Amino acid sequence: MHRYDPARQKLAIGLAFLAGAVDATGFLATGGYFASFMSGNTTRLGVDFATAAGAVLLPLTIIGSFTGGVIMGAIVAGRWPACRKRLLLMGVSALLGLGALAHSGGYTLGFLVPAACAMGLANNVFSKDGEVTVGVTYMTGALVRFGQGIAARLTGRTAPSMRGYGLLWLALAIGAFGGGWVYAHNQVIAPPLLCALAVILFGAAFLIERANPIDMGSAPT
Repeated sequence: MHRYDPARQKLAIGLAFLAGAVDATGFLATGGYFASFMSGNTTRLGVDFATAAGAVLLPLTIIGSFTGGVIMGAIVAGRWPACRKRLLLMGVSALLGLGALAHSGGYTLGFLVPAACAMGLANNVFSKDGEVTVGVTYMTGALVRFGQGIAARLTGRTAPSMRGYGLLWLALAIGAFGGGWVYAHNQVIAPPLLCALAVILFGAAFLIERANPIDMGSAPT
């Protein structure tokens, strides 16, 4: 995270915020399933299979959609590395727009499936040589690195990446609060707002890559 320039760091934080908002919206819309937290959906898959085998189709569909998004995103990122951020965020915006249309028609699954695919795409925005350098939709690793950074500071060592990973986690948490609050108060506008936020991030990515198409982040940090 700290290897990237400030503009790219802010974009990563914005993506984490979006992921939190999308996840909270999907969670409330489906009564307990996620758009980006696949560990949670995998746990739900196991629980559903153990207690109500007929319910496993939903988590399987979500996990499959997310994985499909990751695959498509990796192909795009590998083929067009200099403009991958704007291309991927264009796809994220389109998928969230499709989900918003489905939600407006009363199709909850029609929202969550493209939203999960969008979050899969988003995880390739920060990548190099097929490897994710900054995970923007899952924060267990970020919290581990944040905790390791605190330990390093307490023992007199430097931890340049600690602040960035703490901010990523905080952005996702605030995004989850914001997405949950909006959906709880107005279910109609919540999905379109997610699409609008993705469009804003696409615009930011376009400006960033136009100014400097080369990422400075060279390895997962």
